[in-house]
Amino acid sequence: MEYLTVLLPSIAMGVIFYFVMKAIFNADRAEREAESAQRNARENAFKPESSPGDESEKQ
Repeated sequence: MEYLTVLLPSIAMGVIFYFVMKAIFNADRAEREAESAQRNARENAFKPESSPGDESEKQ
């Protein structure tokens, strides 16, 4: 029982640390995905849309 009382605080802190880091990494990934989607939407908004006739003129 002595081992349990000695190890339990360290184990609890390890578990808490794991979940905190997991939440941080998930938030970071979601933020990077949102920024990427916003950047792609901004880039696509300024690109002229090609019509089907444009490709035949290139050939």
